[in-house]
Amino acid sequence: MSAKAAHQKELFGHPVGLYILFFTEMWERFSYYGMRGIFVLYLTAQTIGDNPGLGWLSGEALSLYGWYTMLVYVASIPGGIIADKIIGQKKAVMIGGFLLVAGHGILSIEEMWAWYTGLGLIIAGVGLLKPNISTLVGGLYKKGDERRDKGFSIFYIGINVGAALASLTVAYVAQLYGWHAGFGLAAIGMVLGQVVYLFGQKYIVHVGNKPKKKEKESDDGSISIGQIFRTQFSTPKTLVTTLLLSVIGLGVAYFLIEKQTIAYMVFFVFLAVVVGMMVTIYGDLKSRIERDRYLVLLLSFIIVIVFWGAFEQAGGLMNLYAENRTDRFLLGYEIPAAAFQFFNPFYIILFALPVANFWLWWKNRGKEASSLFKMANGVIIMGLGFVFMVFASMEYESLGKSAMYWLALAYLFHTIGELSASPVALSFITKLAPVRYGALMMGVYFAATGLGNKVAGLIGESASEAGELTIFSGITIFCVIFGILVIALLKPLKRLTHGAEDLKGSTDDEAEGFELADN
Repeated sequence: MSAKAAHQKELFGHPVGLYILFFTEMWERFSYYGMRGIFVLYLTAQTIGDNPGLGWLSGEALSLYGWYTMLVYVASIPGGIIADKIIGQKKAVMIGGFLLVAGHGILSIEEMWAWYTGLGLIIAGVGLLKPNISTLVGGLYKKGDERRDKGFSIFYIGINVGAALASLTVAYVAQLYGWHAGFGLAAIGMVLGQVVYLFGQKYIVHVGNKPKKKEKESDDGSISIGQIFRTQFSTPKTLVTTLLLSVIGLGVAYFLIEKQTIAYMVFFVFLAVVVGMMVTIYGDLKSRIERDRYLVLLLSFIIVIVFWGAFEQAGGLMNLYAENRTDRFLLGYEIPAAAFQFFNPFYIILFALPVANFWLWWKNRGKEASSLFKMANGVIIMGLGFVFMVFASMEYESLGKSAMYWLALAYLFHTIGELSASPVALSFITKLAPVRYGALMMGVYFAATGLGNKVAGLIGESASEAGELTIFSGITIFCVIFGILVIALLKPLKRLTHGAEDLKGSTDDEAEGFELADN
């Protein structure tokens, strides 16, 4: 009996390749969240002292943070296309890993050219690695393999272990040895991930390979972005819509936005093209069922934007609040502000299973448990987390410092909200999307997530003028009202889905959506 090939070997009931991808993604998330945790703190730190930073104003730092986190997600769209059409997922992950090693490594150099070069390389690297590594995980299992769901759950744990480790270690290294040492530690983490991936190639030799010529030329009925663009700019209605929105956006950027005018011009033109693309797709849909589902699909994108627009205050405004407004002394030792980013991945590991079991129990009792209901409640619960930040702000105004437990409670509610909304979001979107536009809608989902991150930066910027108490109160009120509005419209919205969730779909979608929807 011949021995099994490396890619056929299993460990604890799963392909060995799963653990290669587990540790690759764990270290990639370690590097990403480690750098993200000290991003705005480095920018706003004073230029003099024991640990000098760049001395930026909070608004400027949060603006760059918003651009950066948005572009990381938007880069996933070309990253996915390049892998699918040209080089394959396996090589895309490898190239992305090398770009990330270079990007995080360059950030350890104390020069401004290194700062912007590093950010650019990280954006490109995450764009290639993040959307494609989960595809490799799915490829390890044959269609119908019941182990696939559990495989994605194991992979998801790796993401949060990496994020939790980074939040603690990078934060402490940055405080003790300087910001650039923290960036250097993030680079070391990515090097470890890349080493694991390179040495584990023999275990994933059968997945994510370069597409063959016949595969690239085959017509599976799906519509490409190129085809959409050709229709969009050749059909009078969609062409006029795109141009009109572009002109309005350019006008707003030129006359009303004083800073980063050129960047916002490009941003608004991009939004105009995306909206024009959505109009083009709607016009191409023939049946009423497809059009109705598509309208609900667009609403789900709005929910995604609202959710991440509030949730992503974690790495920005709330990070600065921990640094400047919170009493961080515990037993005589000062906890680094970035270490509070540990709460979210820790809570995810702790509560992922209980929250999933609650919704299953809730559904089995015959209660409302549709994806829209979960997403709306996720927004509400996450919004209520900012109530604790309101209390923290009131305590700061009264005493000059606020307690750490307000942040711990806020992150708890944010995580419960995330676990209610995020796991079902992408799966729901794929159920509603017309089959021929399925791949494209995944890209739009990433764009919506990126836009939510940019919204988070814009909200954070306004805190310097409006004040944290006003911002936190506003986020709470808006999220709760928005979530209640979605619930109030639940019956007509469910009718528009025409039973999309009642169809027996593959649980693989749920598992894949659970990972892909992760931040």
